[in-house]
Amino acid sequence: MSVIGGVMFHAVGASFAALCYTPQKKVTNWSWQTYWLAQAFFCWFLLPIVGAWLTIPELMKVLEEAPTDAMWKAFGLGMAYGVGGTAFGIAIRYIGFSLTYAISIGISCVVGTLLPPLVKGELAAVLQQEGAGWIVIGMVLGVIGIALCGLAGRYKELDLAKLEKGAESNFSVSKGLPLCILAGVLSALYGFSIDQGQPIADVAAEHGAGGFQSNVVYIFSNTGAFIVTLAYCLSLHRKQGTFKEFTLKAGSPLTKNYLLAIMTGFMWYSQFFFYGLGHVRMGDYKFTSWAVHMIMLVMFSTVAGLAMKEWIHAKGKTVWALVLALAVLLVAVLALTVGNAIGG
Repeated sequence: MSVIGGVMFHAVGASFAALCYTPQKKVTNWSWQTYWLAQAFFCWFLLPIVGAWLTIPELMKVLEEAPTDAMWKAFGLGMAYGVGGTAFGIAIRYIGFSLTYAISIGISCVVGTLLPPLVKGELAAVLQQEGAGWIVIGMVLGVIGIALCGLAGRYKELDLAKLEKGAESNFSVSKGLPLCILAGVLSALYGFSIDQGQPIADVAAEHGAGGFQSNVVYIFSNTGAFIVTLAYCLSLHRKQGTFKEFTLKAGSPLTKNYLLAIMTGFMWYSQFFFYGLGHVRMGDYKFTSWAVHMIMLVMFSTVAGLAMKEWIHAKGKTVWALVLALAVLLVAVLALTVGNAIGG
């Protein structure tokens, strides 16, 4: 039951992740860097501090007792994640959202899941335990399902390109693919950042944090990501002269834009708030949390796209690829759940 509860918490987190950037569509008269920096301030800087303050007993004592090297590792890997997120955003310009999502998330799913036990030298031993076969099957099916989602998305983009002349004008695999690979590898380091910050969480658990213990790690992981994002967005603001958008009121729905940015930040932070609650319940195969989260994220984001009628112009083979992708992703989650339950 602990594992099933963990998967359910991951499902809640993944649903927040699937929806967190939908408010961006309603933002008006703001450049990308203004919106991105505003939401990043909430999800990567403010909310991790507030969340830890509310859920970690004796937070200041925890920070005093926690090992400094774990703090720096979590912070540094969080910075790498911030670079990966930027590469992801740029890659979309060249090969579209669907292919970028499939390639980057697919790589992140594999690397982010296997890296922690591999670095610790535990991977071979872990994969010999009971239920390991189900874990491997779930991982493989997850990558296949993500790839099928990317294929379906690519078919959809081609369908739309026939309706919108010139939609493929910026398409470039040579530019987009390296960025996707970079984004996938570096984004996976967020899961590794949480793993390397576990000694901090252990101290929090000793002070009674319980299932909320991972929240203290986000102070370092998310701040690292925020520093990188801050530097990149400020450079864009300086280059394009868009600083005034933060306060400009004439012809700009400033309050609405800030509320939308807060909504985005709240949902992004919520995904890992619930990720932490699920992670501590996954037993011996705790490292599979990242795979479960990534697979569910892709599955729920696809369902969200259907609900928002983003696939309304999809043709026959696109629909079949999408249905098959969702079925494979569902089976992948079930396989990972069974593997974790047996291992537990």
